[in-house]
Amino acid sequence: MQSGYSNAEISRTMPVFDVVIIEDSMLLREMLVDVLSSVDDVSVVGEAEDQSGGLHSMETKQPHLVIIDLELKAGSGIGVLTALSNDRERYGNPKTVIFTNHGSSVLRRRCEDLGVDGFFDKSYQLDDLIDFIQNERDIINH
Repeated sequence: MQSGYSNAEISRTMPVFDVVIIEDSMLLREMLVDVLSSVDDVSVVGEAEDQSGGLHSMETKQPHLVIIDLELKAGSGIGVLTALSNDRERYGNPKTVIFTNHGSSVLRRRCEDLGVDGFFDKSYQLDDLIDFIQNERDIINH
């Protein structure tokens, strides 16, 4: 049975998966934006280099997912996760992932205690992060 719609029309009706990036390195933010721009139905709707900017971006954009570095220009990724764990609805109840160079088991456990959904090492897990994002996008689109 044909729907009468082209693949392009169907694609446009799929919800876009909105992402906010909280990362202190402008170079890494730009790289993530570039990589995510090539992923179908994923849009970076906000960026921040510090905790307060990240929280503001999450509150105003209400993303599906937030990518958070642990070290920020001001504040920390732990501070972002703490704010989220205290009032998830205020920020749209996004999925959260840590993307960091600081993957100690102590930090990982702390993030898990605060409800993080994924933890990825910048040095070798970019593909895993993208796979996670695509999987989460597919969940909301089906």
